Amino acid sequence: MRVETKDGVAADPSLSRIGLMQAVEAADWLVGIKIEAIYSSPLQRARETAEPFAQRSGLEIVIEDDVSEFDRDSSTYIPMEELKAQDYEAWKAFVDGGYGDDVDMLAFQATVVRGLESIIERHSGERVAVFCHGGVVNMWASHVLDMPPRLFTDVRYASVSRFLCASTGERSLVSLNETQHLTG
Repeated sequence: MRVETKDGVAADPSLSRIGLMQAVEAADWLVGIKIEAIYSSPLQRARETAEPFAQRSGLEIVIEDDVSEFDRDSSTYIPMEELKAQDYEAWKAFVDGGYGDDVDMLAFQATVVRGLESIIERHSGERVAVFCHGGVVNMWASHVLDMPPRLFTDVRYASVSRFLCASTGERSLVSLNETQHLTG
């Protein structure tokens, strides 16, 4: 659902009914995995996705600003699937790298990498769940795979992507965009 605000206030929508159900499904699946910490973007949709797992696991959600989506300060929020359906040419230009003057993908990737590396440093040897956004997953995966920063995959809502992060600095992709826990 497209959300627009007035007076330059950032659009920060809640999850839809389906999104709330997916958050519960993700929590039900994650609760079987030994996770020592939960981090979330400060954006409402990421926090709401993290909440069912936090309740089931008894862990506190730690907010990490650096895993916010690239459009966090925009007064308009339109999910990528809606943009694709409503204006395919604009969507295609965007995913092909036409981010416009508002999005500096190199700077966005640097922010994401800084935030995730900070989490990794604080939790050496531990498994951590980070509830974030598709752009964040794309930037981190691009970094790990040593690719230019771009939106190269359509990250599904409430999907799980796994990375190994060795204390020696090696980073590797284990899985991207797992959705087997989602019924819809």
